[in-house]
Amino acid sequence: MAEITFEPEQKAALVEKIQSYCEQQLDLEVGQFDAEFLLDFFADEIGAFYYNQGLKDAQAVVQSRVDNIADDLYEIEKPVRWR
Repeated sequence: MAEITFEPEQKAALVEKIQSYCEQQLDLEVGQFDAEFLLDFFADEIGAFYYNQGLKDAQAVVQSRVDNIADDLYEIEKPVRWR
């Protein structure tokens, strides 16, 4: 499985969110390096759970659309008369 990676802009925004959360919720000042380390840890250790849930959610949406298409096709089906 490929590792979870972020674009530099995304990573910078996530690091800032981690720093802000730690400061506001935990009264803990976390430097950029430590916040990046923490982000990498979460991506490596629990990122797959979020990724897999996202895939399941996407699969449910696609399946719903396929079911709707199947229903739509059934509705336009023409009756066949056998003689």
